[in-house]
Amino acid sequence: MPRRRKIRKVDAPPKMKGFKPFGILGNDNEHILMQYEEYETIKLVIHDDLSQDDASTRMEISRPTLTRIYNSALKKIGRAFVEGKSIIFEGGEYEFNTVDLKCDTCFGDMSHTESGTMCKDCKS
Repeated sequence: MPRRRKIRKVDAPPKMKGFKPFGILGNDNEHILMQYEEYETIKLVIHDDLSQDDASTRMEISRPTLTRIYNSALKKIGRAFVEGKSIIFEGGEYEFNTVDLKCDTCFGDMSHTESGTMCKDCKS
């Protein structure tokens, strides 16, 4: 019986649902799924310039596990670039550290008001 997967800590969901290539007419069904923990490794190692040791500590996983997730993310990004496919962020074995709400219309930050939840940007 395989060992149960450990939940990976992700700071917050991406600000967007994914990426589409520019200048290619393609089928919307042709996309690559990138899990939230793969996105998080790219964000921590490349954008935040953390070492893999520090990034693995932030995600509460081992460094070899982070390396496997990171390499998987890089392969997906490379495949999307070369094949002209879109990338969609969804799924995985994760838990968000913060609960940030994003607007379904403009993907801006949401805020809580007395009358409910409202987007700071488009006011929807």
